[in-house]
Amino acid sequence: MKLGMRTLKTAFGATLAILIAEFLKLDYAVSAGVITVLSIQNTKKSSLLLAIQRVYSTVLALSISAVLFLIFGYNAISFGLYLLLFIPLAVRLKVTDGIVVSSVLVTHILVEKSLALHWFVNEMALMIVGAGIAILLNLYMPKLDRGIRADQKKVELLMRQILFSMAQRLRGEEPYLELDHRFDELKQLLQNLEENAVRNMENSFLKSSPYFLKYVDMRLIQFRVLTQMKRHSAAFQGVSEPSRILSRLTEKTALELSEDNPAEELVMGVTKMVHDFRKSELPVSREEFENRAVLFQFMNDLRYFLEIKRDFYVEFQTMQKEKVPE
Repeated sequence: MKLGMRTLKTAFGATLAILIAEFLKLDYAVSAGVITVLSIQNTKKSSLLLAIQRVYSTVLALSISAVLFLIFGYNAISFGLYLLLFIPLAVRLKVTDGIVVSSVLVTHILVEKSLALHWFVNEMALMIVGAGIAILLNLYMPKLDRGIRADQKKVELLMRQILFSMAQRLRGEEPYLELDHRFDELKQLLQNLEENAVRNMENSFLKSSPYFLKYVDMRLIQFRVLTQMKRHSAAFQGVSEPSRILSRLTEKTALELSEDNPAEELVMGVTKMVHDFRKSELPVSREEFENRAVLFQFMNDLRYFLEIKRDFYVEFQTMQKEKVPE
């Protein structure tokens, strides 16, 4: 059984929070550990945001409960009325993550049947200790850059394989790879890459570069374009001179596909072929007409595929120069 970083942080943090709460002689010290367990998150920003929400919700919960306990006494009806008021307010103020924890702290006052200042200080201290330990532990997050770089290479490899298979299909050859499996693998890989890119961005309080996230967005759009190209290449029948030329352009795209390629030369090559294709003689048969229509759609998709990369490179070439070295 392998223990993950979050599990280790949770176990250590809960223990430390209880020990600190006991050292400070806080009542219900175990609650500090529970708060830490509920406050450990996957990213630095989410942990900090959650802690702030819970401190805010605790102040709100203690204030509402104090008024109701003073008016109606320390009983289940008062607690029910507290929930009727507190939950809608927490939802409106967007602090719903603090509803459960804050309500548990309110029950301490209900059990003690006291509105003495000591209990308000005690409950706020429990919240601050528990949430504070979670924030401190989340200051350390393993860097995801290396894993993201590795996934980028896998994405580009799969895209090359898909493009090579399409080029074979345009030449009338049987593709050497099963495309459906490659598309499923690429989709899953892009989803994982997107999750890691978001986590990487949220793990930085100060310098937060959107480069990786924008890179994934670019590849996701290209993935959708590839699905159209796959459909068009499958519909093509026979072999012609334009299909051979387009096959070579598709192979060239595969060979030069990389994160650092500006793709401008490739865009110009496909654009020239589109113009030449429009000037060529009209088809003389229905079959030739249908094939040319499919080729034209494939050509436009390939150009769009490359334009997406070119536009990304133009926008983020400065960021590419500042990338973390492998």
